[in-house]
Amino acid sequence: MPIQQRLLLIIGAVFVFFFVTNKIKKAKILMGDAIFWVVLSAILVLVGVFPELIMVISAKLGFMSPSNFVFLVVVALLLVKSFTSSAQISLLTHKVEELAQEIALYEAKNAEKDRK
Repeated sequence: MPIQQRLLLIIGAVFVFFFVTNKIKKAKILMGDAIFWVVLSAILVLVGVFPELIMVISAKLGFMSPSNFVFLVVVALLLVKSFTSSAQISLLTHKVEELAQEIALYEAKNAEKDRK
């Protein structure tokens, strides 16, 4: 991997790390999500510093090119992250619907008391 690409990868990973830590300080990101992005940025720094590691792993697993291995890993990680986010959104949507129903029942009960 050319030095320019390695430096770009390391700088990008460090930027992501500082961006996430800034969001943590402002309490605008959940800790679980923050851990995911911090670990991912640390892995990117390792790949930038030791690109040979990716080459060895991809050769051992039988990939034709290290870039194919990297793409597969990145796509898999993003699919997992997308699925967990989707599951979390579904759970929160269900909770919002339940809360809306409870509020509607509470308001109906209060309106009935006011009429009496």
